[in-house]
Amino acid sequence: MGKTATIQTRVDPKIKHNAQIILKKLNISMSEAISIYLSQITLHKGIPFEIKLPNDATAKTLKESENGKNMHKVDSVDELFEELDS
Repeated sequence: MGKTATIQTRVDPKIKHNAQIILKKLNISMSEAISIYLSQITLHKGIPFEIKLPNDATAKTLKESENGKNMHKVDSVDELFEELDS
């Protein structure tokens, strides 16, 4: 079946940019990624992942991180993995 349908959507430019960086590393175009997502919706007969509201602790942590509070920082990815492995 030929691809003839067009979808237009408005998204946050930062989210689009970040997604494009990841998709480029995966060698997948934005159009291909959206097609994969829509195929998965069809196969699962719904959204292919769980969608739920965060609990109070998670909501608080997300809000704090958005405001730059209580952030743990490391100087490199290697340092992060060393901490995670210990």
